[in-house]
Amino acid sequence: MLHINDITLRLGPQLLFDKATAALPGTARAGFVGRNGAGKSTLFKMIAGELAPDAGAISLPRATRLGLVEQEAPGGTRSLIDFVLAADLERARLMAEAETAADPARIGEIQTRLVDISAHAAPARAASILAGLGFDETAQQRPLDEFSGGWRMRVALGAVLFSSPDLLLLDEPTNYLDLEGTLWLIDYLKRYPATVLVISHDRDLLDAVCDNILHLDQAKLTLWRGNYSSFERQRRERQAIQLKQKKKQDDRRKHLQSFVDRFRAKATKAAQAQSRLKMLAKMEPVMAIVDGQVLPFHLPSPKKSLSSPLVAMEDASAGYGAEPVLRRLSLTISDDDRIGLLGANGNGKSTLAKLVAGRLKAQGGSIRRSAKLEAGFFAQHQIDDLDPKATPCQCVALLMREAPEARIRAKCAQLGFPNVKADTTAAQLSGGEKARLLLGLASFNGPHLLILDEPANHLDIDSRAALIEAINDYRGAVILVSHDKYLLDACADRLWLVEAGMVKPFDGDIDDYNEYVLARAGGGNGRQMKQARGAAGQAAPDRDENPRAAKNAALLDKRIAAVEAKMRKFHDLVSRIDKALAEPAVFIEDRAKAALLSSQRGELERMLVAAEEEWLRLAGDLDAARIE
Repeated sequence: MLHINDITLRLGPQLLFDKATAALPGTARAGFVGRNGAGKSTLFKMIAGELAPDAGAISLPRATRLGLVEQEAPGGTRSLIDFVLAADLERARLMAEAETAADPARIGEIQTRLVDISAHAAPARAASILAGLGFDETAQQRPLDEFSGGWRMRVALGAVLFSSPDLLLLDEPTNYLDLEGTLWLIDYLKRYPATVLVISHDRDLLDAVCDNILHLDQAKLTLWRGNYSSFERQRRERQAIQLKQKKKQDDRRKHLQSFVDRFRAKATKAAQAQSRLKMLAKMEPVMAIVDGQVLPFHLPSPKKSLSSPLVAMEDASAGYGAEPVLRRLSLTISDDDRIGLLGANGNGKSTLAKLVAGRLKAQGGSIRRSAKLEAGFFAQHQIDDLDPKATPCQCVALLMREAPEARIRAKCAQLGFPNVKADTTAAQLSGGEKARLLLGLASFNGPHLLILDEPANHLDIDSRAALIEAINDYRGAVILVSHDKYLLDACADRLWLVEAGMVKPFDGDIDDYNEYVLARAGGGNGRQMKQARGAAGQAAPDRDENPRAAKNAALLDKRIAAVEAKMRKFHDLVSRIDKALAEPAVFIEDRAKAALLSSQRGELERMLVAAEEEWLRLAGDLDAARIE
């Protein structure tokens, strides 16, 4: 279907593609991955003909219909449904011609073709796509100009999906979708009958949808069979093999060079030395696959924990006008809670986050917060609100007014902005770098509660993995809003569903919620519908019809694995400190450092004991779940 032949492209000083080659088979659903800034969107422009490579060529079969979401949000007075219907150019042309055609033969041809392309079923199909993306029947009749840019981008995505192109190019399609829209899109793409190439940092989408992964690394393209998890495994295996081959070749080179150095001056050995020199020259170097460094995220834990609950609500309501957005809230948040908020956009997730953070006053009921509670808040819109002239150093200095510049710059480096990066203006930072800066500022003083609203939107897959690790290492409470199913699954212990002005605990995991969303949209069978209603707390399912034991066991297994990883990390840190303290000189030359290390060791021991106790508790729960 798509052939990329030895393309080379340089933009400014950066070489994005260097004789890159790949062939995408027909009907493939391929994920396109690579680090931020590697050139993925640039390749899409070349495929679409908007940009020409410096060398090489990109070829597609003749008459291939290409589908690509434009970067600019559509506007105008057309209704959403009319805009989407107009995306099928052939249907729109034939429908317009049918209004004016007078020749009976031509009228017959038009009507026959309209039947062939199911033109009269098109409005129902367009409405179904828009509904899946979050637009109800009333919203579909409203003009585009009444919606914000993010919602209009959803309409643009719907129009491209409706046009059913032969090659569908999607560039981060989930960035302007909520979790419900993301789950619907995943289900839609799994059944898409033509070729799909999707740039995404959403692991769940790449695992659920893709049967090939196109990887852009070091200006080269490599196509891997399988989904993203398979790609990661194959890449690690190849990396291990190539590292062994490289070591073997390096040892061989060293041996040959040693012979040449010893005997090239001796007449009796000169021919042999010259032969080995030729062998060295002909030896193709084995290049080791080396992953680029991913800077860790630093989310400082609270210095002193507070007694639970941190926040307690009783029959509270909240909103922005006379009519509350949320009502009858009776919720508690403990000091170690990891809560994921579920619910479609517009249902009040951000309102709840602001209410918990104290940025919004309750309109009714009561809210009790711990007297010394400090909450850190990260919201996606803050990235757009960041002063384009501000630098990371200036942002950090505002929070460290009395500190010397050396300490400020050390803190910048800790947040991921060392040296020159600390003086780079926000306008020159990438979306991922802006998100990193705002996450660092939100958690700057080690808050007891961290509220994260779509923190991963601008991060690549490796950076998302680093963020997951940082969230799991953070020892305060977390409230997380994200459309990244993998992130929620890895970080959230409890799920709350925000729907119809209410907030209720969701009885199930992310997979259960996926079924619930698809069933509600009409994509599930009767059994799924009943399970979904039970998961939402609307009707408890029968035990034999909806067994939870296996689900609970899987969740507990995941939590035990996370605790074991934490224990291994603590053991490693204690061992390092023990090794440092074993040096007698540390107590003589730097007593302050020795005291600090001893204090850190004591704190790590305390954390290790707490982790071991948690492991024992979870292991007991797992045994009980398996018995059930």
